[in-house]
Amino acid sequence: MTAIEGLWAVIPAGGAGTRLWPLSRAASPKFLRDLTGTGRSLLQGTYDRLAPLVEDRFLVVTGEPHRDAVVDQLPELDASSVLAEPSARDSMAAIGLAAALLERADPDGVMGSFAADHVIADAEGFASCVRTAVEVARDGWLVTLGIEPTFPSSAFGYVHEGEPLTGHAGAREVREFVEKPSVAVAEEYLATGSYRWNAGMFVVRPTVLLDLLAESDPGFAATLREIAADPGLLDERWPALPKIALDHAVAEPAAAAGRVATVRATFGWDDIGDFDSLATLLEGDPDAAGPTVLGDPALVRALASTGLVVPAAGRVVAVIGLDDVVVVDTPDALLVTTRARAQEVKEVVAELRESQPGLT
Repeated sequence: MTAIEGLWAVIPAGGAGTRLWPLSRAASPKFLRDLTGTGRSLLQGTYDRLAPLVEDRFLVVTGEPHRDAVVDQLPELDASSVLAEPSARDSMAAIGLAAALLERADPDGVMGSFAADHVIADAEGFASCVRTAVEVARDGWLVTLGIEPTFPSSAFGYVHEGEPLTGHAGAREVREFVEKPSVAVAEEYLATGSYRWNAGMFVVRPTVLLDLLAESDPGFAATLREIAADPGLLDERWPALPKIALDHAVAEPAAAAGRVATVRATFGWDDIGDFDSLATLLEGDPDAAGPTVLGDPALVRALASTGLVVPAAGRVVAVIGLDDVVVVDTPDALLVTTRARAQEVKEVVAELRESQPGLT
């Protein structure tokens, strides 16, 4: 696989560890965990997917508490390539800081922002889409990779496609970004064939991104550029930055102004949003009996049961007569729920943060 000249990979590596609790915690969020059984964490899998395209041109943006773990997991990178946020300010600040640094380091370059916790099995298909996106971005567009919806999900935002982009086969203009809809509305979206899931993967020239931000919030963009010019200002200026996602700060207004393009993704994608999606990702033979196991299958005894079992405490877990169950056994916490209600785990975590923060 040939590297893409001038492409930098920016990897936002954040997360509160709420949706996959107790397997994932605030101190050890899912991007640091091996959730696919490959022996590599999701962060390492992201690096493996991008390295053939960018060689050593990486910037990883993570929280200060996770910086050491990120550096340990990515020994191929110089430690200076791992940026630590003093506090969580959402994706615009994280990605914007990387853009400001790259604007100074490589003014003619292109950056691609790819989250640390996504699972993409088709590396060749991913590379092909990124190559197309880079060529579109060189012409001054903000480009997003639109994921083909596989079901009417209410858990994702959507990209509404417009007309084909002149001069760029495989790309289309973006009419608008749509917030997470109801299932009924999502069904209508899929029926049109003009909507894609928004996975938050953006390819753009750094200066274009910052200039788009400056149109709606000139102070925000100016502060990011000031920090890039003098990194010693980071701790002082960072807390005052707006806490807002890149989608809201830049992508939505830019789409309304006709300045966003999308490339249809030709690869399978999963953000492992809860234990139901993790179970789906790990499922093997659909005719196989028993639940899916993440970990040592010798620790699971199952009779007439289906679902997902994670024996992370190292002790035997027995499940009898339960369909679509989720059992996550860790040394200090046990979760039992169903796949259908897996999204509600975050509500338990919210309560624990008040009463037993050490468990979150």
